[in-house]
Amino acid sequence: MTEPHTMTGPQTLKRAGRTLSNIFWLGLKELASLARDPVMIALIVYAFSFSIYSVATGVKLKVANASVAIVDEDRSYLSRRVRYALQEPEFQHPEEIGIAAVDNAMDEGRYIFVLDIPPGFERDALAGRGPVIQLNVDATAMSQAGAGAGYLQAIVRGEVEKALNAGAEDAAPMRLTMRTQFNPNLDPERFSAVMQLIIAMTMLGIVLVGAAVIREREHGTLEHLLVMPLGAFEVMTAKVWANGAIILAAAALSLYGMVEGILGVPTAGSNVLFIGGAALYVFAVTSLSILLATIARTMPQFGLLAIPVIVIMNLLSGATTPVEAMPEFFQVVMQASPSTHFIDFAQSVLYRGAGLEIVWRDLLVITGLGVLFFAAALARFRKMLR
Repeated sequence: MTEPHTMTGPQTLKRAGRTLSNIFWLGLKELASLARDPVMIALIVYAFSFSIYSVATGVKLKVANASVAIVDEDRSYLSRRVRYALQEPEFQHPEEIGIAAVDNAMDEGRYIFVLDIPPGFERDALAGRGPVIQLNVDATAMSQAGAGAGYLQAIVRGEVEKALNAGAEDAAPMRLTMRTQFNPNLDPERFSAVMQLIIAMTMLGIVLVGAAVIREREHGTLEHLLVMPLGAFEVMTAKVWANGAIILAAAALSLYGMVEGILGVPTAGSNVLFIGGAALYVFAVTSLSILLATIARTMPQFGLLAIPVIVIMNLLSGATTPVEAMPEFFQVVMQASPSTHFIDFAQSVLYRGAGLEIVWRDLLVITGLGVLFFAAALARFRKMLR
C-alpha cells in the first residue's frame, strides 16, 4: 500500500508564496484597469475633494445669515434692546416693517422670521402681566426655521430677563456656566467634513469593487482567469487589496490636504490610528461590495442593489443623526453595519483624541464583520465561478 501524500514544509511555503505572488500581480491588473477608466478616476477625485468641500462649507447645520424683520408696535427701550440683540452672523441686520406688510412679506419669501412686538410690551413686562410676542416663521427654509425659532426665543427671553433683573444678578441663588468640549465654537465644518470623508469611503468602497466584478463578468474576462492556475480566493483578494489601497490612499490625502489643509479642521487624535482603522473599514466595505456583486447579474442590477445599501449605511450609522436618537429597532439592526462602528471610532479618535485602549472594541467589531462578509462573498464567488 502507498502512504497518503502529504505536503512538506517547503512545499507549503512554496504554495503560499505562489498564492501571494498571484494576488499581487492580479492586484496590479486591477490598478491598470482602473487607470484606464477616466470616469471612475474622476469620481474618486470628486468624492474626496470637491464633494467634501461643498458639503462642509455649503450645508449649514446651524442658523447663519437668516433674514429677519421686526414689527415694533411698542417703540420702547425694551423693544429696541430686543432688536439690537439680533446680530450677525446668525441673523442679517433686522429690517423694520409695518404690521400691514407682514403677510405680503411672508408670501413673497423676503424674510424667514418676522417678530411682532405688541403695543405696551415693556409696560406689561414690568407689571408682570406676561406679554405675548408673535413670531412668524417661513418653515419652507427647513434648515433655518426650527433652530432659528429657538435662537430667537432664547434671545428675546434673555433680553427681557436682563432688563427686568438688572442689578439683581449677583443675588441669584444659582448661576449656570456652560463649557463646550471638542468643538468650542460649535462649528459645523468640523463635523460635516469628516463625516463626508467617511461617506465617500463607503460609497467608493462599494462602487469600485462591485463594478470591477460585474464589468469582468459582462466582458467575459472572468473566463480568462478560470483557465489559469488561479483560485477564487486569489482573484477576490486581489480586487479587495487593489481597490482598497486606492480608497485608503485617497482618504489619507483628503484628510491631510482637504480636511486639515484647505478647510482647516483640527484633529484631536492620531491620524495614523484613524488611517489604520480606515484600512479595516475599507476591507469590510469592499468585502460587502463583492457579496452584493455576486448577487446581482448585471451592472444596472448592481446599481439598484448598491444604492439602498449605501443610503442606509450613511443615514442610519450616525453620520447625520446620532444613533441614540433613532428608534430602538434601527439601533439594534445597524450594529450589523461596519459604518456604525467606524463612525463611532472616527469621532472618538479625531474629535475626542481617544487612543487605542478606548476604540479597540470598535476595531474588533469592524474586523469581525469584515471577515464575515469576506467569507460569505468568497463562498458565493466560488459558486459564481463554477
